[in-house]
Amino acid sequence: MFSDRVTIHVEAGRGGDGSLAFRREKFVPRGGPAGGDGGHGGDVVLLAEPSLRDLTALRFAPHVRAANGSHGEGSQKTGATGGPVIVPVPVGTQVFGDDGSLVCDLAHAGARVVIARGGRGGAGNRRFTTATRQAPRIAGVGEEGETRTLDLHLKLLADAALLGFPNVGKSSLLRRISNATPKVADYPFTTIEPVLGTVEAHDGSQLTVVDVPGLLEGASDGVGLGHEFLAHLERARTLIHTVPADDVEADFAAARDGFAVIWGELKAHGHGLADRPRIVVLNRIDLVAPDLRAALVERFADAIAEDDDAADENVVRDAESGRPIVIGTSCATGEGIPSLIAALFRTIPPLEAEPVRAEGLADYLVYRPGSAGRAGFRLFREEGGFRVSAKGIEEAAVGLDPDREADAQRLGSLLESAGVIVALRRAGAKEGDDIRVGSIRFTYVPDTRPE
Repeated sequence: MFSDRVTIHVEAGRGGDGSLAFRREKFVPRGGPAGGDGGHGGDVVLLAEPSLRDLTALRFAPHVRAANGSHGEGSQKTGATGGPVIVPVPVGTQVFGDDGSLVCDLAHAGARVVIARGGRGGAGNRRFTTATRQAPRIAGVGEEGETRTLDLHLKLLADAALLGFPNVGKSSLLRRISNATPKVADYPFTTIEPVLGTVEAHDGSQLTVVDVPGLLEGASDGVGLGHEFLAHLERARTLIHTVPADDVEADFAAARDGFAVIWGELKAHGHGLADRPRIVVLNRIDLVAPDLRAALVERFADAIAEDDDAADENVVRDAESGRPIVIGTSCATGEGIPSLIAALFRTIPPLEAEPVRAEGLADYLVYRPGSAGRAGFRLFREEGGFRVSAKGIEEAAVGLDPDREADAQRLGSLLESAGVIVALRRAGAKEGDDIRVGSIRFTYVPDTRPE
C-alpha cells in the first residue's frame, strides 16, 4: 500500500534531574556541593533518505519518542545525554504543523530537520553556589522534551510524469519504458496510487518517470482526489501528456478539447504545472490502420503548431525543425517506444550539482516555532520538596491562600493548565512534599487521574 500522507506524534526526551550531593571524603568534613548536572534529552530528527519511496513505515508506527537524559550523580558526574531518534523519510517530504503551516520541505537527499528538541538537563546543586550560599540544597529538575503532532505529505520527485484521463494506457506505457510493474487492466482508475519507474539509456544514464492516477475534469477542485494526484506532478521536470490515438481518429475535435481540459486543470492547480514542458504521446497507435498512423500523428502536431491556444504553448519543440514533439506509441507492439525514450533523454537535461544554499536553507534545520511544546516554567528540587519558577505563574498566584478551598482550586487549575502537575508527577513528587510557588507554599497531594 503506497502511503503519501501520514500523521505522526513525536516526543523528544526529557532532561535528567540535577543531583543534590556533597563531597564526602576522609579528612574532608565539610566538602562542598558536588551534584552533577542531568543529561539533555534526545532530539527527534527527520532525515531525507533517497532509498525510501513512501511513508508506509510511519503509517504503522506513528508514535516516535527519543530517549531521556540520565540523572546527574555525585562527584560532579554529569548524566548521559539521551540518544536522538533519526526518522528516515523519502526525499520530497513536506512537514506541516498542527495549524496547517509548512514547517520544512525535505526536497533533497540528506536534508534533515530537528523536529522536536530534547529537554535540558537540570543543574546540579554545585551550580547554585554563591558567595553567601556555600552549601546549596537545591537542584534543577530536567525539562520535558518538546512534543509535536505533525502531518507529513510526500510529493514525488521525478524527471517526468505521465498524465491524462483515466484508462488511456499510462500504466502500460510506464511498463514499456521502465522497470516498473504497475497493475494494468481495461477499466478506468486501475492505477489508484502513484508508481515510480526508472528508464535507462544505452550509456547507463537513468531517468525516473512517475505514473499518477488519471485526472478528471474538475481535478483542480478535488474531483476524483485531484488535489492529491496533481500534487505528485509538481516536482516532475517534464510531463508526458498521453492521449489515446483511437479517440483522436474517431473524433479529432473532441480529442483536442480533452487535451485542453487537462492543461486547464494544470493551470487551475497552479504551482507552475501549466508552464511545465510537455511531450505529447498518441498511445494505442496500433488501433489505427497502419497507413493512417503517421498522418494522424502529423495532424495532431500541426494542430498544436498552428492553433493559437495557450494549452499548446509549452509542448516541447524539436530543436532542429521547431515542430511540436508528438509521438505515436503502442504498448502492445512496441512501436514508437524507442522514439519516446530518446525524446525523454534528449529533452530532459541532467540535473546540475546542488547550489550552495543560503542561510535559512541549510541541510540541517531546527524547528523552533516560538515556545510551543516547551514548558514555560522551571522546576527545582529542594530539601523536602520542589520549587516552581515561572514569572507568569508566580504573578498569577499572588494573593492566593492554599488553606482556602476556592483559592486552592484556583491554584490547582493554574498549575495543571501550565503543566506543572504533570511535571511534578514525572519528577517523582511524593505525597507530603513541600511545593513552593513564589511566596506560596503548600503540601503536594498526588493526582490519581492518568496523564
